[in-house]
Amino acid sequence: MVEPHVADRTPVPQGRVVSALSPTPVDEHAGGARGVRLPLRNRLLPGAATALALFAGVRLAGIAAIVLANHLSGRPALRSLAHSWDSRWYLHIAEFGYGTRAHVLASTGAVQRDWAFFPLYPGLIRALSTVLPVSPGAAALLIAWSAAGVAAYGIYAIGRLLYGRAVATALVGLWACLPHSVVLGIAYTEPLLTALAAWSLYAVLRDRWLWAGVLAALAGLSRPTGFAVAGAVCAAAGWEIAGRRGRVPSGLWCGAVVAPLGWVGFVLWVGDRTGDLLGGYFTVQRAWDSRFDFGAGSLHFLKSLLLHGGRIVYPLALVVVATAVVLFCLLCADRAPLALVVYAGILLLITICGSGPYASKPRFLVPAFPLLLPLALACGRSWRVRPRNVLLPGGALALTSVAYGAYLMTGGHTPL
Repeated sequence: MVEPHVADRTPVPQGRVVSALSPTPVDEHAGGARGVRLPLRNRLLPGAATALALFAGVRLAGIAAIVLANHLSGRPALRSLAHSWDSRWYLHIAEFGYGTRAHVLASTGAVQRDWAFFPLYPGLIRALSTVLPVSPGAAALLIAWSAAGVAAYGIYAIGRLLYGRAVATALVGLWACLPHSVVLGIAYTEPLLTALAAWSLYAVLRDRWLWAGVLAALAGLSRPTGFAVAGAVCAAAGWEIAGRRGRVPSGLWCGAVVAPLGWVGFVLWVGDRTGDLLGGYFTVQRAWDSRFDFGAGSLHFLKSLLLHGGRIVYPLALVVVATAVVLFCLLCADRAPLALVVYAGILLLITICGSGPYASKPRFLVPAFPLLLPLALACGRSWRVRPRNVLLPGGALALTSVAYGAYLMTGGHTPL
């Protein structure tokens, strides 16, 4: 169990329903105060510059390692950052629109269509490359890098609001050092989803329900797993409504209604294009071997790995997923806010019970930053007693993340 934070002893205002799974009011000096305006309006939150510098240092080192590895192997230094695997689909959609590209699998004859990719990222790429004199690939990287920075700041804001600066900084640092954080530096959608999710969840914790709903709707347009944000917003809203017997502001109702509209809207649009309004999108996803199989694929992978082994990416993927399960249990035991638990839980459930290449599953967990809160809390406690116990493992973790990211991009021979 986590030691009680000073916030836990703050008196609860009259008429306010608080539970172990809902955010509690906190003192400004201990990490924030409910009712204060969102920090982006004025200046950076105190201590955020250090956390953002830490994040930028680790991820810039990761990009430099990829560039160096490409140079040593005779590849174009920067091209892989914007033109790897799924990135090519996003760039094609940005330039030519939907319904213009398909791929037929020779092994099964399944037709993989571009409708499987959600529209927010390619739409932003097209808009930025139209406004600025940059190529779509450069625009894709600018958006991904900017979104990663915004996400890191949102993660810091949540950590500081709940537990203070030290834990918030550790949370950002851990997120930067994940084994698959390399996706935060390439033209993928994880940075965009995480940015929208972090600020939507922050808005929930601050009772900014309309903001939470709008950002959740945008998250639902960024990735198939974006509906996890809407699920978190709606769960937290439902808890508030039940706890306060329906006596809640209209903004809460509006936020809960708006939150799922992005994801639902695109799914229905794809269904309309395929001629099957409710099932068309899921038919498209099945062609990509993406479906909810209740863990059958994960069990098959585990059996194959135990019998035949595999490259380092496969056992490490299993370790990452297993660690995520343990961290989720700790997150629940630490009585984290309901919105964070639901968001992380949905992403973890999709990762474990979804089909598809197992080597990609750790990437699906990169946006699940609340899972890192138990580790960040432990780092915060250790930092106050002996900083060396945090700096040495943290440095080793950062070096490992940088090296492994370069390996995945240049020598892993496994799509992210």
